[in-house]
Amino acid sequence: MTDETLRLRLDIAYDGTDFHGWARQGSSTRTVQHTIESALSMVLRTPVELTVAGRTDAGVHASGQVAHADIPRAALDQRSIDGDPARLVRRCAKLLPADVRIFDISEVSPLFDARFSALNRSYVYRVTTHPAGALPTRARDTAVWRRPVDIDAMQAAADAFVGLHDFAAFCKAKPHATTVREVLGMRWVEESTSKEPNLYEAHVTADAFCWNMVRSLVASCLQVGEGSKDTGWVEPLLGETSRSPQVLLAPAKGLTLVDVSYPAPGHYAERARLTRAKRD
Repeated sequence: MTDETLRLRLDIAYDGTDFHGWARQGSSTRTVQHTIESALSMVLRTPVELTVAGRTDAGVHASGQVAHADIPRAALDQRSIDGDPARLVRRCAKLLPADVRIFDISEVSPLFDARFSALNRSYVYRVTTHPAGALPTRARDTAVWRRPVDIDAMQAAADAFVGLHDFAAFCKAKPHATTVREVLGMRWVEESTSKEPNLYEAHVTADAFCWNMVRSLVASCLQVGEGSKDTGWVEPLLGETSRSPQVLLAPAKGLTLVDVSYPAPGHYAERARLTRAKRD
């Protein structure tokens, strides 16, 4: 970066139902990245390319996604923006569809990296086991599991995932990429009400996640919870080096990225350096 450019942080939310995931796949495929970049580029009258904290899959939602973009400082000098990035929020809202929103735009240090400066990411998975399925008003963000489950058994399975492990058995591995991750916490909570009976949420936080990892962890817990697998089934899988055919994949619609946390600004660069270093 130079004095003529600046870095913007964007705080983003979206309903992933009608998107083919976050990552741009060409102009003919509807993705979150392409939709936001197109709106920003139109408002700023300059090409914009986003770097995101976590690439969500098709059908996965976000209420706390973070991205950054580098733009020419002169692009903010238009009369309608007057150098204030926050004014872009209203301008973009007029161009964005109803299922994606930018809630905040701010200038940040050029050392901030939405992906590599992140300390951890948190997801919530929402699932019902009620025979009638999800409440219609929550059908787009609530998965359905067709068999009843024992929440204590699911929590016992979840506890085995906490810590630094190789999650190869629970991921779709990418070439030359590590599958070692540190899960900081995984907690199951029953959220049943009279209008939403048999409703459960899994709250999962890790330093980072592999492709399909959260949905695989959730499905494994549900398999234990329904009784098709015992509580001791999970732990041996953490020693495997490739995707296990025993592990199912929970539906994408139940998953929402709810938070990405970052260190203090003075630690952005060091955190990015540590994240880039390949884990043993």
